[in-house]
Amino acid sequence: MVRRSIALLIVAPALLCSSWVHSPVPRRPDGDHPDLTITREALPAPAVMASFLGPFRMEGAWQFKSSNRRVFGYSSITVRGDGRPLAFNDGGAVLSFAFPGQPWRRPVAKWIRFRGEQKDKAGHDVESVAHDPKTGRYWVALEGSNHIVRLSPDLAETGRVAPAAMAGWGLNTGAEAMARLSDGRFVAIREIPSSLFETRLHEAVLFSGDPIEHPRAQRFRFDAPDNFSVVDMAVLPDGRALILMRRLLWPMPMRFAGKIVIADTAQIRPGATWHSAPLASLASVLPVDNFEAIAAVPQPDGRIVVWLMSDDNDMRVLQRTLLWKLSVDPTKLPRPE
Repeated sequence: MVRRSIALLIVAPALLCSSWVHSPVPRRPDGDHPDLTITREALPAPAVMASFLGPFRMEGAWQFKSSNRRVFGYSSITVRGDGRPLAFNDGGAVLSFAFPGQPWRRPVAKWIRFRGEQKDKAGHDVESVAHDPKTGRYWVALEGSNHIVRLSPDLAETGRVAPAAMAGWGLNTGAEAMARLSDGRFVAIREIPSSLFETRLHEAVLFSGDPIEHPRAQRFRFDAPDNFSVVDMAVLPDGRALILMRRLLWPMPMRFAGKIVIADTAQIRPGATWHSAPLASLASVLPVDNFEAIAAVPQPDGRIVVWLMSDDNDMRVLQRTLLWKLSVDPTKLPRPE
């Protein structure tokens, strides 16, 4: 326990610095159609991938490159009803593009239209997003200010709240994971563990409905792999959630590891601990970077396609924007209790 606490003291400040200092205030270059090149990444042998990815099958990995300074730092991703993804970055920009294998569509970069002036990072630092496909609305969590902002389908702010239950989540350690459940409730999980001496448990909250209209949240704790940060989550049709974890292994140049765990949202109880089970390790033998975004898309054959996207912290020489496509049979996934 002492060694783990020391490691967290060394690693956490470097990671906080990388994500807060290197991600810039918004830039607003001309044009809504950035150049975007997507190139396929080389992969190790299937047997090697299977040893790390567990029930998931790697379908492909790609790198995004662009000279447009608007394309950087993706921390959350969602998929609309038409199958087209939206990737949200920590500068308040949103990228719409076509997944590899989809019919080509010209990428579009837009800015979230927050109310008022949002000149500092805390005003536009989107780290997680939830989506209601019926209404088309989005909810984004701003890590620096610990606000939740509701957006219209065309990405204009329609309301915001600073939930009291999230007030102590810190300047750069807030709600990195947020999801809307099928019954209209919302779950948000804090990025880092509760303390340096308890490196598994993360603070989490449950809203009874739209957080803007139901800001009073019930607190619980999320039990995750030791010394890993929570960075995003995606809810499956049956209510289980895939939760993406991230760990900084080395600060300069930055090297990362990750995990995907599963937890059952039906098991969330106020004041209790929500348990998870590990599924996959995102190890250095795979094309890995600072993965912070996850989306799950049901397929006609019953499988689930899982998309992962990395945050390059706007440091294109040292980090990459990567996209992974995984698939999994949900009947092969455990149901933690």
